[in-house]
Amino acid sequence: MFTGLIQSRGTVVHRTLRATGARLAIDAPGLAAHGWTLGESIAVNGVCLTLVEGSASEFCADLSAETLARTALSSLRPGYFVNLERALKVGEALGGHLVSGHVDGVATVLRLERDGEGRRLVLEIPQALTRYVARKGSLCVDGVSLTVNTIEGAIVNFAIVPHTLSATTLGELAPGALVNIEVDLIARYLERLLPGFTGQP
Repeated sequence: MFTGLIQSRGTVVHRTLRATGARLAIDAPGLAAHGWTLGESIAVNGVCLTLVEGSASEFCADLSAETLARTALSSLRPGYFVNLERALKVGEALGGHLVSGHVDGVATVLRLERDGEGRRLVLEIPQALTRYVARKGSLCVDGVSLTVNTIEGAIVNFAIVPHTLSATTLGELAPGALVNIEVDLIARYLERLLPGFTGQP
């Protein structure tokens, strides 16, 4: 589990295609200072990946064909920045919201506008996911826990505060960019538990 509170930004070193997917190498000195554990989980732009190699400042993770097909990680290139978070440990503070690292879909950036010292981020999310998104609820965007300001149809609006702009990659998004989104876990379980659940924007 993760919280959606980004611990560090990393830089893509390379993405090497393989027969069954790809291997992703990321330079992450901010996380490397605490050492690596083979097999540990690290969320990369909101996608839970398993560490398979670690060096002085880099780590590698394998991407399955399913991950490449269903997330925006397939668009990563050397030099791109990514949001990183290590898995939550028992007893640690849950400052964002519960995030599994299992991406539900890919959204498109429509606008990123100045809003005082912050920014206003507007996304178009897949229509099938709108049922799980509520005003003032939580949505994970490229691994970042955000509060939904408004949702109208498939258009979702967020306010991004200055700290989030400086600590994550969200401030560098441009119209047309693709981002990973994960809906709130509670909404997903409600659908399974309550017959006829349709969601409430």
